[in-house]
Amino acid sequence: MSAGINPSHGHAGHDHHPAHAGMIADFKKRFIVVLVLTVPIMLLSEMIQHWLNIHLILRGSQYVLFALSTIVFVYGGLPFLKGWMDEMRTKTPGMMTLIGFAISVAYIYSAATVFGLQGMDFFWELATLILIMLLGHWIEMKSIAGASRELELLVQLMPDDAHLVHGAHIVDVKTDSLKANDIILIKPGEKIAADGIIADGESYLNESMLTGESKPVKKKKGDKVIAGSINGNGAIRISVLHGSKDSYLSQVIRLVQDAQRSKSKTQLLADKAARWLTIIAIVTGVATFLIWFLSGKNLAFSIERMVTVIVICCPHALGLAVPLVVAKSTSLSAQHGLLIKNRTAFENARKITTLVFDKTGTLTIGKFEVSKIVSLAVDLSENNLLCLAAALEQNSEHPIATGIIQKAKDLSLSIPATQNFKAITGKGVEASVEANNIKVVSPGYLKENNLLFPGNYNADAAETVVFVLINTKLAGYIALSDAIRPESAKAIQTLQENKIKSVLLTGDNKPVAASVAEKLNMNSFFAEVLPHQKLEKIKELQDKGEYVAMTGDGINDAPALAQADVGIAVGSGSDIAAETAGIVLVNSNPKDIVSLILFGKATYRKMVQNLIWATGYNIVALPLAAGVLYKMGILLSPAAGAVLMSVSTVIVAINASLLKVK
Repeated sequence: MSAGINPSHGHAGHDHHPAHAGMIADFKKRFIVVLVLTVPIMLLSEMIQHWLNIHLILRGSQYVLFALSTIVFVYGGLPFLKGWMDEMRTKTPGMMTLIGFAISVAYIYSAATVFGLQGMDFFWELATLILIMLLGHWIEMKSIAGASRELELLVQLMPDDAHLVHGAHIVDVKTDSLKANDIILIKPGEKIAADGIIADGESYLNESMLTGESKPVKKKKGDKVIAGSINGNGAIRISVLHGSKDSYLSQVIRLVQDAQRSKSKTQLLADKAARWLTIIAIVTGVATFLIWFLSGKNLAFSIERMVTVIVICCPHALGLAVPLVVAKSTSLSAQHGLLIKNRTAFENARKITTLVFDKTGTLTIGKFEVSKIVSLAVDLSENNLLCLAAALEQNSEHPIATGIIQKAKDLSLSIPATQNFKAITGKGVEASVEANNIKVVSPGYLKENNLLFPGNYNADAAETVVFVLINTKLAGYIALSDAIRPESAKAIQTLQENKIKSVLLTGDNKPVAASVAEKLNMNSFFAEVLPHQKLEKIKELQDKGEYVAMTGDGINDAPALAQADVGIAVGSGSDIAAETAGIVLVNSNPKDIVSLILFGKATYRKMVQNLIWATGYNIVALPLAAGVLYKMGILLSPAAGAVLMSVSTVIVAINASLLKVK
């Protein structure tokens, strides 16, 4: 908690601006000054001299001590005194109230002993207490800054300058001056300066920092690129899609900042605990003082007990327990392509019992690919069969046609020319190639024309098959399917291991849905579902008492995403507009969805561990500070209390930083 920042209001964990760095430097400076002054204060204190068995007799030494301690109290204690006043103003007593109260009591009482009050001064305890508090704050703020530094790394991904293509010239301009439709040049090895579409050239791009995708991705003319990704060895020209403040990366940064700002339920719990701890500390402190003083102990002893109780109670660790985990988890998520727009949705990921997957593009790749080519004619190779089919399909926009042509391109086949092309309505296409009549038709055409299916033909429900006829004779067939992503099976298996049910929800036909669900070993499936019915299906599951997460790729899934307990939008930058989802996955990789749930659980565990540690140590230390074991010779000094308090803070910070994405 930084000076003047109330733990229960804007938390220091959310100060992601240069002032934060200034505050860290300020605490460091105050700490060094107090450290230098504490040495003579210790040496001039009667008690320390007594312990070290040394005798420094200086005329007026108590006045020197008073002067040095006043500097320590005013200069070193200022952040705490200011914070105390702020808390009083907003009627939210917290940490600063405790520290401010403790150091004021110690200072006023010690000053009184210099000017005639009977008793022992507390100057050395006051100095060490302020010293340790400053050190604790300094370490604490550095660890918070560490968590927000990952955000700054995201900001640094954006290059400052871009090469703007201006007619025949290339001018260097500031990135934030780019507008839609500007053309920019990206040289090999440079960072992409803006989201855009490749207008010229091709290259491999490294998008790992943005999407978590480790291998470079091939990008060619017409492909979309994301600002901040790193160009490989080809020079490319990009047509800019929008200004930098609307870029994908800026949205990521905004989302991360909003998520770090948005209060989570666990955080509210920590705030409440901190407030209670403050009240308990002051009440216990005053009670401790009265009990000891009224039972015959002197004023010095009674005040020392009170100050120690109050210091021990400072709930620094509690104030940091949750925000540090939040800051760490949000920035880690962003680096792994998980954008948390809604903290509560992320924290609730641990409660998910059923995960509903959209099929196309999430569990499957989302485009038809040739899965087998079978030639039935002795003198016709598979490649020749594919060439004939591609020749006819090159005039069509149909996904099947695209799949066949893509396969021919992948194999670098030269596609022959066609004459007399015509479509056979709803059944296929025909044309002449090199004087032969070629048809590419559906299974329905074979049935209608009483052509026999080949003996070795067995249709996989998830495949779409087209047959090739040469001069009305069946020459072979090509099967295509929307291939299941390689990561899908592992993702579903991990869900099963974590006792989470997986359900397939698709607009596709029943046989295809059944085949995919069976291959992936999913719990159940709903097929032939229209977008507005998806919402109903989610409701049905919720009515059965399931805590449902839905993953979908934006537009048509928006109602269902909104209805689900946790909505997870998958898809690239364009769909980041899936406003309804609490969480956005940059890649459409089902493995990321599973990581998200497990990471949500890990994050929650860390928060709870931190809360237990932060409150648990008080339960032990408080009675010791109050002097419960005084008869047994066990007493905590105020400085020891401050050390314990700082140690607990550092433990909480270290525990938060151990959070990992599995």
